[in-house]
Amino acid sequence: MTAFVNPPFEPRRARVGTLFLITLFLLGSAIVRIGLHADPAIARETTPEEADGHGSGAAPALVAEAHLQPVLAAFEERETRIARREMQLEDRLKALDIAERAIEARLVELTAAEEALRQTLALADGAAEGDLGILTEVYENMKPKETAALFEEMDPAFAAGFLARMTPESAAKVMSGLSPTAAYTVSVVLASRNTSVPRE
Repeated sequence: MTAFVNPPFEPRRARVGTLFLITLFLLGSAIVRIGLHADPAIARETTPEEADGHGSGAAPALVAEAHLQPVLAAFEERETRIARREMQLEDRLKALDIAERAIEARLVELTAAEEALRQTLALADGAAEGDLGILTEVYENMKPKETAALFEEMDPAFAAGFLARMTPESAAKVMSGLSPTAAYTVSVVLASRNTSVPRE
């Protein structure tokens, strides 16, 4: 005897199986999509302690930055010191420049004063020489006895200076009118003037 099978139930089971598979595929796709979108969010929300895995308490970048802080501080301090020294050197250079300009101006003033003094001395020497020349000419034009009497009262060195300027003839007339003592003293002064002259 042949077993009885109800044919209308076979297609319904096949449809249920197909729908189940499609549902599973859709659910799997949704789970995959949710996982793909959730990983970056989870990675962004991960704390440094969770990312480290060892509970060190700081990310490697933060640790490196913490180690660099003293070095950066030392560099900044050194830069500050260098800037301060540069400012001090600039101040000293400015002071030296001012002092150098003042010295140069003073040297110019001293040079001008020295030149003015030289010209004044030259004028004075010229005037004195002119005056002595005039006096010598006056003494030469006087009578020898009067000139001799005047030279008797003069300092011997002073009288010798005038006699040295006179012509030999005029000086001889004046010397002949002097007393022997005065003539001797004036002669000694005149002779001693040339003792320091180098001889060949």
